[in-house]
Amino acid sequence: MTTTDTSQPAPRGPERSPARRGPATDPAFAERYRAMSSRDSRFDGQFITGVHSTGIYCRPSCPAVTPKASNVSFYLTAAAAHEAGLRACKRCLPDAVPGSPEWNIRDDLAARAMRLIVDGAVEREGVAGLAARLGYSERHLTRVLVDELGAGPLALARAHRAQTARLLLGTGLPISEVAFAAGFGSIRQFNDTIAAVYERTPTELRGTMRRAAPSGGTATRTTHETAHGTPDEPGHGVAVTLQLPARAPFDGLGVLRFLGVRAIPGVEVATAGSYSRTLRLPNGLASVELTLAGTPGSPLVGCVARLTSLADLAPLVSRVRRLLDLDADAQAIDHALAADPLLVASVAATPGIRLPGSMDPEETLFRALLGQQVSVDAARTALSRLADALGESFPDAGATPGLSRLFPSAARIAADGRSVLRGPAARIDTVIRVAEALASGDLLLGYGQTRPALEASLIAMAGIGPWTAGYVAMRVLGSPDILLTSDLALRQGAGRLSLPADAKRLAAHGADWAPWRSYAGMHLWRAAGAPAVSLPEPV
Repeated sequence: MTTTDTSQPAPRGPERSPARRGPATDPAFAERYRAMSSRDSRFDGQFITGVHSTGIYCRPSCPAVTPKASNVSFYLTAAAAHEAGLRACKRCLPDAVPGSPEWNIRDDLAARAMRLIVDGAVEREGVAGLAARLGYSERHLTRVLVDELGAGPLALARAHRAQTARLLLGTGLPISEVAFAAGFGSIRQFNDTIAAVYERTPTELRGTMRRAAPSGGTATRTTHETAHGTPDEPGHGVAVTLQLPARAPFDGLGVLRFLGVRAIPGVEVATAGSYSRTLRLPNGLASVELTLAGTPGSPLVGCVARLTSLADLAPLVSRVRRLLDLDADAQAIDHALAADPLLVASVAATPGIRLPGSMDPEETLFRALLGQQVSVDAARTALSRLADALGESFPDAGATPGLSRLFPSAARIAADGRSVLRGPAARIDTVIRVAEALASGDLLLGYGQTRPALEASLIAMAGIGPWTAGYVAMRVLGSPDILLTSDLALRQGAGRLSLPADAKRLAAHGADWAPWRSYAGMHLWRAAGAPAVSLPEPV
């Protein structure tokens, strides 16, 4: 059996044609074939192996006999494999793995579309709405996605629905509820899709999922329905417990601590090993509690979600994965950064460092605005005052102790924020100006934007500079190549690692860290020392 060179990151860039190609004529094919032959699990989710002699597609680490190269095609998406007439392997469950990091690394139309598709945009707005968000016609969007990814937006959304359904079939939800929660329009459409993708009925797939956990979970009704159908009973409609896979190595404690020291009382609760928060989703309110599980080689994140509507489960899972950066190609990032002798010790001490994301882009912007030129503790105090005064009461308070409020909406901050905010008048003016622009729709933030467009729209607002724009792009889009050299703490961390502490010289030195400068910045922040916030131990 051949082996792959594990010292090198996975090959990058889209496969523009899903046709079969031999290793002698295509270096990318040859590298992927070596990875598949060695059953290297670090490539799971980064590409899919289609085996035309058996009619199935697999994850690269599938334990099945290695197929002949002439019978193999590689795809970037499950949808492309479906379009080629292949079905998912019953043995390795190729979609029960971390997702592809491609959609954060790339910033082109295909990547932006994928970020929105996995957030449920097609189910909520249709292909027309997806295309409008991206600023293109449906025809052009479909042409680009077929060329880049091997499948159009409907096929990509269908594959994502199938993956969500497979995840939900591992819970105790009735099959009819799984169908609609995953975004299918009818039970028949659901049954046909599951049969086409997995060559099993939903009931048969559920049996497999229960035996093959850990990626499944449980689900229970939390709303008490009386004989009279009282509509005012407190609580959300459904509580779902899932375990989400992360790509190893995974610095889970580090990313939870990053979130924990910035937690806003009432909106968020953090302990030494968990993070919980309230949030708004497209169809209602929700809360989520995240904990670490699994093993160092197969890390998992336990996720307990309480939802008003099951239709929000798919976007919630997508946002949790973004928040914790579960799909990052950690080995490739560590390998690249460790090439710098001044970073090698930090990488060795913290393998798999993550770039914390965002579950609410507008909230992230307000956090950045109130965090400018102040300490983390000072920003947390200001945000706590804002949430306490203007945040709505959370109707499911008590389900998770400590969660009692929602972060205030842009409209509420625009209307009443001036009476609550403290500090320099210029900063307060900026916050109110931004809140008004968000509330009116003059300023838009979302996962489908490009980094240049997002940063330009922010810098165009008076009072917002490159640090805020870069920080928001890094958190909201997961942009991997932003080094915030104007940040004082980041420069202090650089000095402690014997790196240049001057902004210009640090930027010049950091050019060699591309395309992973955001992750290098996380190492520098870590070296500067975490803020002195004491987190309680989990009960």
